[in-house]
Amino acid sequence: MLRRVPHTKERLAHFFDSQQTTGLPLLQPVAKVARRDTLFPIATSEDGKMPTTLKDVALRAGVSRSAVSRTFTEGASVSLKTRRKVERAANELGYRPNALASSLTTGRTKLIGLVSNNFHNPIFLEVFDLFTRGLQERGLRPLLVNLSDEIDPKGSVHMMRQYSVDGVIVASSTLPPSFAKAFRDARIPVVHSFGRHSSTPNVHVVGIDNIECGRMAARTLIGRGYTDIAFLGGPELATSTQDRLAGFLEVTRQTPGIRARHSFAAAYSFDAGRAEMTRLLTQTPAQAYFCGDDVLSIGALSAVTSAGLSVPQDIGLIGLNDMEMARWENIDLTTIHQPIRQIIGSSIELIVAMLEEPDRYPEARLFPCEVVERGTLRAG
Repeated sequence: MLRRVPHTKERLAHFFDSQQTTGLPLLQPVAKVARRDTLFPIATSEDGKMPTTLKDVALRAGVSRSAVSRTFTEGASVSLKTRRKVERAANELGYRPNALASSLTTGRTKLIGLVSNNFHNPIFLEVFDLFTRGLQERGLRPLLVNLSDEIDPKGSVHMMRQYSVDGVIVASSTLPPSFAKAFRDARIPVVHSFGRHSSTPNVHVVGIDNIECGRMAARTLIGRGYTDIAFLGGPELATSTQDRLAGFLEVTRQTPGIRARHSFAAAYSFDAGRAEMTRLLTQTPAQAYFCGDDVLSIGALSAVTSAGLSVPQDIGLIGLNDMEMARWENIDLTTIHQPIRQIIGSSIELIVAMLEEPDRYPEARLFPCEVVERGTLRAG
């Protein structure tokens, strides 16, 4: 009788399963390989005992190892009676299936790449908190990627392939649509969260209409009686900057008696907002400014008060995002609320759907914004 030889993936899965432990690395780095058995040292638990393996559970439950593996493999076929026996044995032994072993047998890592270039912006602490918790609640594991100033997607695509991620969420309002499309071209499911709106998107896009936000800001300033207004944007090449400026200028050009100007900060950051407003104050400043986001507004507010001027008596400010700091009493920023929680929830919903349907037709999900009245604009 021929004996079945386990497939390589199965043997690797059993190996990784045997290395399971809590709080210890799977593999220790080896500076020099002296013997074959030092290459893959077996990890032990804190009390020095060997960790429970799939084989131990199989023996306790009185079933085969493959039955245990199927019990902990999503979608695998196993009888209810066997499942209960395995789960009971696993609970008694304190067994937890090894994620790496599972990925080898299922072909899924449950890793979702979370790619962004805005780590310096405080609002993304809130964004990443919501994303990571939302993904983890669905049994997925986020892999954060910091692009810094990189705009070429090749490096990010290569990295995502190296980690065999199941999908990617590009969380950025400044990157062009082509960045997210590079992942789709590489056959990696992708959602562009906070991306540029399009009626015919190449990838799934979830966000707001930045052009309409620019219009909304201009109408708000004009409605308060300001006749000399300006847009203080983020980096000039950022898609969000371009779209917010376009909407702002569209309204000002259609409104008689309004003087409008614009300038750009080096980044969406406090320091960049403060630096640009400091420069503008050396000239004749506008009566009020629509700042490209809240953190720029807060930097501008700092520059205005440092110059001995007051907000809103001397200069009015309106931001965009409605980040937590905007609500602080010493800031009290009038701003345009972006529904961040809903955008993130919808983005996660789409990436989860794409794991089951990778060729799902791209759609754009647009969320409305609204002005939040606080204390940095004068009464109308």
